[in-house]
Amino acid sequence: MTQIFTSMNQAVGNPITEDDIANYLANSPDFFERHADLLAAVQLSSPHNQRAISLQERQASLLREKIKLLESRIMDMIRNVNDNTLLSDKLLMWARTLFLNTDAAALPQLIADEVADQFHVPQVGIKVWDVAPAFASFDFAQGVSDDAKLFASSLTEPFCGVNTGLEAINWLPKPKAVASLAILPLRSGSVSNLTPAFGLLVLASPDDQRYSSTMGTDFLVRLSELASAALSPLR
Repeated sequence: MTQIFTSMNQAVGNPITEDDIANYLANSPDFFERHADLLAAVQLSSPHNQRAISLQERQASLLREKIKLLESRIMDMIRNVNDNTLLSDKLLMWARTLFLNTDAAALPQLIADEVADQFHVPQVGIKVWDVAPAFASFDFAQGVSDDAKLFASSLTEPFCGVNTGLEAINWLPKPKAVASLAILPLRSGSVSNLTPAFGLLVLASPDDQRYSSTMGTDFLVRLSELASAALSPLR
């Protein structure tokens, strides 16, 4: 009798919690095999309305939701792959146009025009300095201050952000229409090396979100490196 009272007191002092039940079921996978009728008897609230549904229906509903989520992610991946493929194709077409050009003096404007056309950039400007004497009198080699050249050489990646009145804005046809821009340094080798830049390529948009400080710049880096290589005949 004493043992019975002791057990009852322990049960009252340490009642079984939901965690205890959950742990027991998690560690007793054969429980529902021994009590299969419980699965059919369990009723849960539907997440979509107030009616009661069985445990099997609830599990099926959860699986359907997971499948929809996975399908959505797959479609996003497919869209990203398609977008990247289109972008790569445009980059190759742009590079092909530059390779086919035989007029070195026309290269800067050709680069700007093709960037605007292939990638739908509203305004594109370009300046190149330290060129060979034969090209020093062209517009693309004129009107660049020493400060702008120092700024270009300080860039080890494309600059993206809102219009803050940088000198490069004035190289564009409509400076006042610029809300955001990307400034790409032109230099020999990779964009990130420390060799002095010999030019800047400016991409501008009236959309203040087109070029933001948080955007990825991998594509712009490739654009900068290809443009730099294409401009080598000027130097």
